[in-house]
Amino acid sequence: MPRRERLDAPGTLHHVIVRGIERRRIVDDDEDRGFFVQRLGELSEVMAAPVYAWALMINHAHVLLRSGPEGLASFMRKLLTGYAVRYNRRHHRHGHLFQNRYKSIVVEEDTYFRALVRYIHLNPVRAGTVDSLSRLDAYPWSGHSALAGGVEYSWQDTSFVLRWFGDRVHQARAAYRQFVEKGIPLGAQPHLVGGGLVRSAGGWSEVRALRRLGSNEAADERILGSGPFVTQILDEADSFKKYRLTNLDRERMAEELITSCCEAGGISVEALRGGSRRQPVSRTRRELALNLTDRLGLSYAEAARLLGISTSAVAKIISRVNENKSN
Repeated sequence: MPRRERLDAPGTLHHVIVRGIERRRIVDDDEDRGFFVQRLGELSEVMAAPVYAWALMINHAHVLLRSGPEGLASFMRKLLTGYAVRYNRRHHRHGHLFQNRYKSIVVEEDTYFRALVRYIHLNPVRAGTVDSLSRLDAYPWSGHSALAGGVEYSWQDTSFVLRWFGDRVHQARAAYRQFVEKGIPLGAQPHLVGGGLVRSAGGWSEVRALRRLGSNEAADERILGSGPFVTQILDEADSFKKYRLTNLDRERMAEELITSCCEAGGISVEALRGGSRRQPVSRTRRELALNLTDRLGLSYAEAARLLGISTSAVAKIISRVNENKSN
């Protein structure tokens, strides 16, 4: 069965689930965890994509975020590629780190926002990584600690989440924590991890009730929400397609960027693509590798083709920049 297109438009609320390839681990130690969280925070700020809830586990991660102007795909490509390059280099490994296709679920905010924040933040408790809510309050690899006040992540949009629980920070934190505590006995809550009619309706019992009433509720496995919300999102997605950049648009913009950067650096495009290692050429090539992948969302292979270098050379440039940022 062919994969269905992802649903996205700027401002869409997504629950994203990322898994290691063949469910293998994606972090080995706290240095790996720190870099993943650092990269998540940097991209959240740079790409204007607020993060509301997240949990980093050994072999997977959950993130609840609102996509920014560049969309979810660009955000996730930069997050996962940049992290994987560094992880592979640090641990002397090669090949894919993550499953090729992460799971993204468009969420009906009014109905599911609070429940998803709780569900995501209780992942470490359900997995037995921490054994109590008080330990979760100080656990640094889940967004719960920032909401509870135990750990500070300046990039995490805690104020938006806490406003769902009260107008004053102290009272909102207490109400949020009480809400999370009530969720511990609920267990896995599989209806929250996906779309389709079962999850949109809230479980099989609700689906049976709808069928007894003869309701033909709209559903989509990519959406967590009611029938009217599913219809609304699908209509918006069709409309948004008209405004997406085509591959030709991106290539044209890339060529314009290359020309302007070469002019600013006092070099020719031919010298850039000819493999020259003169300092002005190397500097411009580094700058373009970053801009083509970050600003335009090109893959490493696409950027390499336009710059006249290998894909591994682009990966090394990005890796060195990320390494310098972390030092």
